Amino acid sequence: MSKVVDVRSQEHFEQILRGSKVVLVDFWADWCEPCKVIAPHFEKLADKWTRPNTITFAKIEQDQNAQLSARHNVNTIPTIILFESGKETQRFKGSDISSLVKITDRFAEIASSSSSWTGNNLPRGYTDITHQVDQLGMELLNADSSLGSARTLFSEDKPSGVESAAEKGKGKASDGAGKSEIDWIESDTDAQLMLYIPFQSTVKVHSLQITSYAPRTEDDDDDDIPARPHRIELYSNRSHNLGFEEAEDITATQVIDIKPTDWDEKSKTAIVEMRFVKFQNISSLVVFVVDAEHDSEKTRIDRIRIIGESGEKRTMGKLQKIGDEPGE
Repeated sequence: MSKVVDVRSQEHFEQILRGSKVVLVDFWADWCEPCKVIAPHFEKLADKWTRPNTITFAKIEQDQNAQLSARHNVNTIPTIILFESGKETQRFKGSDISSLVKITDRFAEIASSSSSWTGNNLPRGYTDITHQVDQLGMELLNADSSLGSARTLFSEDKPSGVESAAEKGKGKASDGAGKSEIDWIESDTDAQLMLYIPFQSTVKVHSLQITSYAPRTEDDDDDDIPARPHRIELYSNRSHNLGFEEAEDITATQVIDIKPTDWDEKSKTAIVEMRFVKFQNISSLVVFVVDAEHDSEKTRIDRIRIIGESGEKRTMGKLQKIGDEPGE
């Protein structure tokens, strides 16, 4: 069965762009001979590189989708367009197979670092822009150093808590043959955490998805059992991380209390909706976890996903952005 998605409408195409980080689209027509030349090669690449929610191959028949073709300025077929995070980054026209293969050069990097895990459904019109995080510049304060690091929070692997959610304890990895990799973070001396998140370029942030497999429930009386975050303060466009005392003297861009009803019990994920108008041109975020549920002294977070709209990347690897001149 072909892995190429046959696009039937603008709404269908928008769903595909929202649901996958990378989308490679072939605009074609039944009467087009060059289209027939490139089609089997496109199918072969789709069989090799398709990854759920990460890399998608699609085809759009021009005569049946004239408005969709016009919207994307397609006036020659075949035209192949690469979209990343919903935005066009490269295109070529004609049946040059070498150009098609060149476009897919970056897929190896994407496929090796991605998985199909997502925290929750994406809001209409927005995409997962977590890949825009500059992980080298992140900083996490008051985290238990024996567990995961800041990078752990933005891993695209499925959290190990998915398998161990039914097990109750303090969140430590087991010893011996059953030991699993520690892929979550917990606070150290108290429930507070301070996370500095710089971005590769300015972005628009619609919401955060926070996943926590913290084992503590309301009935537990041990304050050292990790709990989910409760109050979060967000600070935008800071040049560095805040200290805990410094945060007391600065007005947060937004303060959010995550209610128990905000958590999806299947995915253990809460959608933290932000005042979108305040997060339009964001170069960095500071996420300050003020306290945890049930007055716990420990906060556990497994994953964070950032949802919104991404700007142009500063580096494009082997791809050349439309409108750029070589050497710029």
